[in-house]
Amino acid sequence: MRAAYATTALDPDDPLSALAVGELPEPVPPDGWEVVEVRAGSLNHHELWSLRGVGLPAARLPMVLGCDAAGLDADGNEVVIYPVVEDKGDPRGFSLLSEHFPGTLAERVAVPRENLVPKPAGLSFLDAACLPTAWLTAYHMLTTRGRVEQGSSVLVQGAGGGVATAAVALAVALGKRVYATSRDPAKREKIAALGATAVEPGARLPERVDVVIESVGAATFEHSMKCGAPGARIVVCGATGGYLATVDLRRLFMMQLDILGSTMGTREELIALLDLCATRDIRPVIDSTYGFTAVADAFGRLASGEIFGKVAVDFLH
Repeated sequence: MRAAYATTALDPDDPLSALAVGELPEPVPPDGWEVVEVRAGSLNHHELWSLRGVGLPAARLPMVLGCDAAGLDADGNEVVIYPVVEDKGDPRGFSLLSEHFPGTLAERVAVPRENLVPKPAGLSFLDAACLPTAWLTAYHMLTTRGRVEQGSSVLVQGAGGGVATAAVALAVALGKRVYATSRDPAKREKIAALGATAVEPGARLPERVDVVIESVGAATFEHSMKCGAPGARIVVCGATGGYLATVDLRRLFMMQLDILGSTMGTREELIALLDLCATRDIRPVIDSTYGFTAVADAFGRLASGEIFGKVAVDFLH
């Protein structure tokens, strides 16, 4: 079968050099697992980190990449794959597909049967395949960790990538006042088109916000702290702009701020997210779509840093 995978030559400085696209053996599912015929997938920065060798040692290579997919199960049902797998060999107690088990960027992938979620009829395979990682992460950050229902305003730092853009779209759909930062004027225009107020990084906001979605890290964390209203939740899922942030403890305790870590979301939250998107006619922001024959170009687009939203892969083309 055709697959996109990390080879035995990983390069931290040139991750795309470790990407291969070609034929690999068909998956053989163990008991309780099922093979899914993939119809669509999407890319995440997780794949670029894997190609750099982060969390993917040479002993596990070659490894099929990808966390996100939608397709058909063995009975022909339309399903979305929940990418978090119980994994006693990982210190977290779980791993994502493509870390210890082959990922979703293949014509067929084996997954635990309980990881299959029915795809709502109103969502296309491409739309559904954009939700399980970045959009689920944003949904979990807003609802479970950020308790956004208790607030009326949200700041999203560094909008443009998958998680931050999803957070903007979801927070707007949930009826919140949304502010989002970006250094790129073109991206700020796209943020405004989603219904948010776009500002430059570090800009003063017209109000203090109840929830901050933080995936940048050190470069924006001081601003995130200053923008928090009393009792605000600053929810952190990444540190693309540096992981050693400075925290003003005086502001932390005087404003009674919560700093909350967040990773992925649950299967039940994915079901709720799919239902929300289907019933409220919310669709993921897709930067670009590539046929599987051009999946290497899709990786190049992701690595460019110029994306706004998700890079999707259509396996039927």
